Amino acid sequence: MSKQLQETGLSTRSARASLKEGTYWRGLDQDIHLGYRRSNRGGRWLVRWYVGKGKYRQQVIGVADDVVAAGNLDFASASRAARELVVSARSEQQASSAPRGQTVREAVEAYILMRDRRDCERAGRSVKSDANYKLTAYVLSQERLCDQLIENLSEKDLRDWIKALPAGLARTTTKRIINDFRAALNEAVNRNRSRLSHMCPVIQFGLKLDATPMAAKDGVRANQILTDDQVRAVLAAAGEMDNDLWRMLLVLAATGARFSQVKRMRVQDVQFDRSRLMVPESFKGQKQEIVYIPVQVGADVLDGLRPVVEGREPDDTLLEHWRHRQVSVGVWERDRRGPWQAPSELLRNWNQICERCDLTDRVVYSLRHSSIVRGIRAGIPLRLVAALHDTSVAMIEKHYSRWIVDGLEELAARAIVPLTCPDPE
Repeated sequence: MSKQLQETGLSTRSARASLKEGTYWRGLDQDIHLGYRRSNRGGRWLVRWYVGKGKYRQQVIGVADDVVAAGNLDFASASRAARELVVSARSEQQASSAPRGQTVREAVEAYILMRDRRDCERAGRSVKSDANYKLTAYVLSQERLCDQLIENLSEKDLRDWIKALPAGLARTTTKRIINDFRAALNEAVNRNRSRLSHMCPVIQFGLKLDATPMAAKDGVRANQILTDDQVRAVLAAAGEMDNDLWRMLLVLAATGARFSQVKRMRVQDVQFDRSRLMVPESFKGQKQEIVYIPVQVGADVLDGLRPVVEGREPDDTLLEHWRHRQVSVGVWERDRRGPWQAPSELLRNWNQICERCDLTDRVVYSLRHSSIVRGIRAGIPLRLVAALHDTSVAMIEKHYSRWIVDGLEELAARAIVPLTCPDPE
C-alpha cells in the first residue's frame, strides 16, 4: 500500500521559488508521484511509483524550468514525461517477470530425460531409451530448429524438418522418429496448456507424414513368414547351440510375443495345469498396471520350460542366460547367469541359425509375424488374434491383409456344399 502523501504546490515557477532546498512531491495518481528537488544549483523533476510490498522506484526526469532554457520542463511537460516513464518501466518489468517460453531443445531434452528415467526403472539398471538415440541424432542436431521457442514454431518449420530427414530411412523408422518428436512437443504443450494451446493444431498438421502410393505402404514381407517346418528347423539349430537360446526362441515362437514382453516373464507365469503361459502386455500407451495375456501352448513347450521352473522361486525371472567376460584377447569365459536384457543379445546366434537353415534376410521378429499369420490361417477371429499378440485389429488388417484374404478364402471354401442333385441315370 502506498504511503500517505504530503503534497506541495509545484505547478508554477513562483510557487517553487519560495521552497527551501529539499525534495517535494505532488500526486499524479494513487501510485505515481511527481517530485521536485530544490538545490542551490536549480531544480530537477523526478518521479516515483509504487512497486508493491511498501516499496517505491524513483527516477530523475529532467531539469525544471525555473530558468527558461531549451530542454527544461514545465510542470505539465514533467507530468506527461513522468507518466510515460512509469508506463514503460512497468511494461519492461512485466515482460521480464513473465515466464520465458520453452525452446524446442529444452522440450526435447526434458522428454529424453523422462523416457530414460522410465526405461531405467523398468530395466533396473542405467540405460538410454530409444527416444534418446533418435531425438539426439535427428532433432537436437538441428541447431536452428532447436533454438526456436515452441510458441513460435510454424507448420512449415516442422514440415521442413521432416523433409530434411535422411532419404535412406525406412518409412517405419521415420514414423517412429516423428512420433517421438511429436510426443516431446505435446508434453511441453500439456505442461503450459494455458499459454501454448494454440500449438496443438500446428504440431498435429506440421508433423503429419505425407501419404505414400499404395505400393509403398507398410506391410510384412512374405519372406518373413516362416512355415511350421522352418520354425522347427530354427529351434532345432538353436538347441544344438545353446539351451538358453533355444528356450528364448521357443517362447517367442509359441506366443508370438515381443522380446520386451518375454524377457519380463516370471517363473509363476508358466501354468502347467492350464497348459498356458501368462505373457505381460507391452508398455505401449499409458498403462497404469500390468495386464497379462493367457496364451495356450503345447506340451512340448511346457516340457521345454520345466527345467528352468522347478526348484525356483515364483517371482524369479523365467528366462536367463550366461554372461561372459573377457580373460584375454579373443578369449571369453562364463561369468554369471542373468536375465536377458536386449534383443541384440540374440543377433549373433540368430544370424548363425539363419545361415545354417538357409533363411536369408530373416529377423527374430519373423517368429512373431509367423505366429500372427498362423492364427489367421487357422480361422481364429481377428479380434482374438490381435488380443493374443497384444496389438489391434487395425494393425493386423494393415500389415497382414494378404494373409487375411487367403485365410478367408480357405474358410469360404470349406463352406461350399453341393447345391444340385446329380442327374439320374
